[in-house]
Amino acid sequence: MNAEQTDRQYWIHALSRIAEPVLANMAARTLKERMPVEAIDSKRARFSHLEAIGRLLAGLAPWLEREQVHAQEERLRQRYADLARQALDAATAPSSPDYCNFGYSMQPIVDAAFLAQALLRAPNELWEKLDPSVKRHVVQALKQTRSRKPYANNWLLFSAMIETALYRMGESDYDPMRIDYALKQHEQWYLGDGVYGDGPRLHNDYYNSFVIQPMLIDIIEQVRSLYADWKVLRAPILERARRYAVIQERMISPEGTYPVIGRSITYRFGAFHLLAQIALRQELDPTIQPAQVRCALTAVIKRVLAMPGTFDEQGWLTIGLSGHQPELGESYISTGSLYLCAAVFLPLGLTADNAFWQGQAPWTAQKAWGGASTPIDHALRA
Repeated sequence: MNAEQTDRQYWIHALSRIAEPVLANMAARTLKERMPVEAIDSKRARFSHLEAIGRLLAGLAPWLEREQVHAQEERLRQRYADLARQALDAATAPSSPDYCNFGYSMQPIVDAAFLAQALLRAPNELWEKLDPSVKRHVVQALKQTRSRKPYANNWLLFSAMIETALYRMGESDYDPMRIDYALKQHEQWYLGDGVYGDGPRLHNDYYNSFVIQPMLIDIIEQVRSLYADWKVLRAPILERARRYAVIQERMISPEGTYPVIGRSITYRFGAFHLLAQIALRQELDPTIQPAQVRCALTAVIKRVLAMPGTFDEQGWLTIGLSGHQPELGESYISTGSLYLCAAVFLPLGLTADNAFWQGQAPWTAQKAWGGASTPIDHALRA
């Protein structure tokens, strides 16, 4: 077995280790019974289960959507796709013991959006294959979030993502104003060189990757044809995202670490959501080989998951970056929040024969700090 095959198998193993407790328990309607909720604020338990399933599926969706050539991987994909559909039923059926909170307080706006993003990323497996009654429950659950307005920052994209999903589901009462406001405000909040403010100001954190740029891409790809002024936003959104992916790749050290900066650092390698998405879209900058992104992200995943304490004895993620470090969790962090780390697995939606999975290549920091020829970096002028 060659190294790149080993990498893909490792990613599948890592994905399975993270996903299995959430999917298996929610499909069995035992998630609330069995998932521990570690949190600084005990009230976060009312949100944590939707966080877990929404964030996990947003990362798994491209892999679930694509049939795999290798029989063992395909069997696992089919199993998880079936569990995911059962989990969607369990999360949105009002009679379910695992019925999730979509209607109370602000946090459900966030995680209904990640769930909506998953449905857009796997429209066949996670939407079309649902029973009609489950589809109705999903729509009803998403619409519950309309009773609150999002904060004036990256949260605008959560409401926009929900409305985008409702549009794609054929709901005639989707709200284009929520989409328009999010798109236009983020255009106002663009600060240059591929970076948006989280609101009008710069935040030195990973929210350009956790939320802002991935959601801008997924929204604009779905709705750009509806209005002329939306259509013209697509090109700059993608150009900025490609630039930010360059920045992200250069942030990965030769050892597979990255700067411990900003809030929500306990989302671990979910910090590379945007880099993973640009790799999935096969739109990396010409100076970056797909294989070097795979090698860099593999180093990050291994570095994180090898640390004792990352999982508890039952296999649930714990709060931390490198092992169990509860002091790194903000007041809004709980066990379910941590499953945004699954966003790193987006490139599994590429087939095993794709260039991303072929060959070995050093990433930029390895080349630079190893004395090898290294491409110079340039700011995005637009």
